[in-house]
Amino acid sequence: MSPTLQNEALQSRAEALGQSLPPLLAEAEMLAATLMLGEHGRRRAGSGDEFWQYRAAHQGDPARAIDWRRSARSDGHFIREREWQAAQSVTLWVDPAKSMAFSGGRERPPKGDRARLLALALAVLLLRGGERVGLAGLAQPRSGRSQIVRLAARLAGEPEAGDYGAPETAGMVGHGRAVFVSDFLGPIEPVEAALSRAADRGVRGALCQILDPAEEEFPFDGRVIFESMSGSMRHETQQAGELRSRYLARLAERKDRLSELARAVGWQFSTFHTGAPAQSALLWLYRALEGGR
Repeated sequence: MSPTLQNEALQSRAEALGQSLPPLLAEAEMLAATLMLGEHGRRRAGSGDEFWQYRAAHQGDPARAIDWRRSARSDGHFIREREWQAAQSVTLWVDPAKSMAFSGGRERPPKGDRARLLALALAVLLLRGGERVGLAGLAQPRSGRSQIVRLAARLAGEPEAGDYGAPETAGMVGHGRAVFVSDFLGPIEPVEAALSRAADRGVRGALCQILDPAEEEFPFDGRVIFESMSGSMRHETQQAGELRSRYLARLAERKDRLSELARAVGWQFSTFHTGAPAQSALLWLYRALEGGR
């Protein structure tokens, strides 16, 4: 490619990014604001300035840790605990593969759009709470407002060529947190391998499966041509309705397997649909990270 054509292609991609980035970021910040979570609470005892709770003193607690004013109001001794406030590193992976471009209805967003929105809204919440957030293989975990813009730019990139994505673990911080957002409809082996690598580094987190309602219900009958988003796979049937029970059984097996894999390494798993409001998925993700602390 000549330098002129390269410059034109670069300019075209830059203009497309400039058009897509502000809406994605604005929508993510609006979604994050709907949760009204306030300051990000770590909800466990540790070093910090904020009071968390009183607890009864146990044998072995140093005398200097006792809150004598609180203890004077009862017959026992109490320890004043502060809330743990050390920042955590959270690494996000959002499936960029072609399968995420699917939407079964004009009124519903593609799965990839919902996945990117959720990831960026979660990043907004975490960064506002002082955490460090990054994208696996694309952006190292950092804190601050500028990181939100950086993540939005990375998420607005072009999709990959393949039908299904493999979770990326590059950039994960040991003993940090991670979130994988995907339809998880491709080969299961890459998911197993990624979770194993994460577990070896002490990383815990959540698998968030995004599906279109059509993929959940299989509302097809009669003659149907099924084609992958990349066009590499194609299947034509005259009696699609007869495939429904087998398809739903396979989907249930896949969900069970993902749940088992997550449970085995201390992660959480849940499925959400593009036809439902995004708030429930965002709240679940936020709480899932809290629960892994």
